[in-house]
Amino acid sequence: MDDLHAPTVASGPTSQAASKSEEKGKSLQELMARKENLEAELSALGSVLDSHGVNMNTSLLTFDGFPRNDIDVAQIRTTRARIIHLKTDYKLVMAELEKAVHDRFAQGADSSSQATPSANTAARSAVPTTADSPLEPPFAKINTIVSNSPAELAGLLVGDKVTRFGTVNFTNHERLGKVAQVVQQSENRVIRIRVLRETAGNARSQTLELSLVPRRDWGGRGLLGCHLLPV
Repeated sequence: MDDLHAPTVASGPTSQAASKSEEKGKSLQELMARKENLEAELSALGSVLDSHGVNMNTSLLTFDGFPRNDIDVAQIRTTRARIIHLKTDYKLVMAELEKAVHDRFAQGADSSSQATPSANTAARSAVPTTADSPLEPPFAKINTIVSNSPAELAGLLVGDKVTRFGTVNFTNHERLGKVAQVVQQSENRVIRIRVLRETAGNARSQTLELSLVPRRDWGGRGLLGCHLLPV
C-alpha cells in the first residue's frame, strides 16, 4: 500500500522552474508583497493541519497500515502538498529579495560616491552606522511609546521604522512573531536595534543603531513599553 502520510505532488513540470521566471525582474516592493502573501497562506495552511491535530510528519495510517478514519486524510495530503510547493516558492522569493536589496544598496552607494565632499561629510555625521552597513527595508514601525519605558530610555521615537531587531530583519520576522521571541529571550540583556528616522528638513532618513534592554520592573506593562506595527 502507498504511504498515505507522505505528501505527493502532481506530475509534470516542477513549480520551481516556473516560480524562478515569475519572481525574476520584480521590484523590491513586489517581492515584499509576494513574501507576505506566501507567509499568510502558509500560516493559514498550518492552521488547517493544526485543526486536524497533525503536522507535516504525522502518520495518516493506523498501526496496522490502514488509513485513519478520525481525520480527513485527503484534505491533509492536499494541504501538505501545497505547503511543500509554497515553501519552495518562498525560498525562491527570499533569494530574489536578497538580490533586490543588494542592488538597491549598490545604487545608493553609487549615488553617495557622486555627492559633494561636504554633503558626504554631513551625511556621515547624521547617520551613526558604518558606511558598509547593509541597506535593509523596514519591517515594523513604532506606533506608541510609554514614558520612562525601556523603549524611551533606548532613544526610540514614535514613527521610527525598524530594519533590524537583534537577529530579526525583514526576511525572518514572521509577522513580528520573531520580535516577541527575541524580547522574551533577552530580558535584562541588550538588544541592538537599527531604525530609520525621518527628520524635518532632511530629505533622507537617518539610520540609527540603538541599545534596548527589555525589563519587567520599569513600572508599566510588558518588557518594552512600546507598540510595533508591521509595515
